[in-house]
Amino acid sequence: MAETTNQTPHTRTASYLAEPSEVGRVLLLYSGGLDTSVMLKWIADEYEAEVVTLTVNLGQPGEDYEVIEGKARMIGAVECFTVDAREEFARDFVLPAIKANALYGGGYPLFTALGRPLIAKLAVEYARKTGCDTIAHGCTGKGNDQVRIEATIATLAPELKVIAPVRGWQMGRDEEIAYARRHGIPVKGGSEITPYSIDDNLWGRSSEGRWIEDLSHAPDDDVFQLVTPPERAPDEPQTVAITFERGVPVAVDGERMELVALLEHVAEIGCRHGVGIVDHIEDRIVGLKVRDIYEVPAAAIILPAHAELEKLVGTIHQNQFKGQLERQWAYLVYAGLWWEPLRGDIDAFMAHVSEQVTGTIGMKLYKGSARVVTRESPNAVYDQALASFGESGGLFSQQASPGFIELWSLQSRMAYRLREDLNPTGAGPAEADES
Repeated sequence: MAETTNQTPHTRTASYLAEPSEVGRVLLLYSGGLDTSVMLKWIADEYEAEVVTLTVNLGQPGEDYEVIEGKARMIGAVECFTVDAREEFARDFVLPAIKANALYGGGYPLFTALGRPLIAKLAVEYARKTGCDTIAHGCTGKGNDQVRIEATIATLAPELKVIAPVRGWQMGRDEEIAYARRHGIPVKGGSEITPYSIDDNLWGRSSEGRWIEDLSHAPDDDVFQLVTPPERAPDEPQTVAITFERGVPVAVDGERMELVALLEHVAEIGCRHGVGIVDHIEDRIVGLKVRDIYEVPAAAIILPAHAELEKLVGTIHQNQFKGQLERQWAYLVYAGLWWEPLRGDIDAFMAHVSEQVTGTIGMKLYKGSARVVTRESPNAVYDQALASFGESGGLFSQQASPGFIELWSLQSRMAYRLREDLNPTGAGPAEADES
């Protein structure tokens, strides 16, 4: 018989949410942490259902997937699956973000937002493969991840149902720990209280909770588990050369690497030099404004390098227009609309632009900063001789400049004179009307 918990009354507010009578076999997205471990036992008891677990490796550091699987089986999972999706994540999700120079709100490189649609897609595949009728996740009702996961499931598999126990059971952390103790469920890492809520993959790491919610509180050093605090970074700078071919990062300091290895290598260098700490105020799509601490060493080096190379090979018109599409792309991904056709349309434009994005950018890293110092590309829309001060000839004639200036400023000059004639005293609009 199911254990009684403090649970809100069940009401179906979306067609894909599962009624208890519809649940027989559940695919649980399982991390091995407190929430999903308690969920595993709770779902099995509450719904009298078989539970299959799926754990997805997107490059989270320090995970022992054999231990995670063993824990799931010990709690009661009937089948356990672990998928190494790092290559797919890097190729099909991170790489399009690089080509889109993707940042949400000017600072967040979308690592969690990129990972969730892939995790949900794999959940659909394994749910179908194992005969599950329902997918369960551990997202809360205050976050964006519930949108990203459930929108993906509803898009790819409308026949599958969803349950989200954390959103409805109203157990706080203390109640979850007590529940775990009663049922002999070990807490991840052997610690019953972890100070932060963490999400990470090979493109970045986020921390929430504890003092982070207090906007007046400066970051404590213990939150930084990847990036060295800048004041403790090496005293000597390091210049790293990132080579791109058609928009794809392919080499670091001349050494060619596969994409996953390259992202991990650049992240390691950035961590050492304190690069990639982002203290960010963010507008969530569920209506909240929140503060997050991000550690994004690879993104903090690769994104500005890619953007600089793209700026070098693009025309002024391409560069101004692409920025508008980049913001739209980042918003769609952040908002959980990975499968929106517009994103694919924008991807096609990004891929076309990337055909010219070949070259090498040197990034100088020093105590938390990463700045462009060298640029090289066979496709650069740049001529050193033309750019040289005082030089003339070839495609550029300095003597032609006065005629250009006269024509370029024509409308602005005409408009200025017309307004001066209407308002010769220079008074503001209201004053002119009164006179």
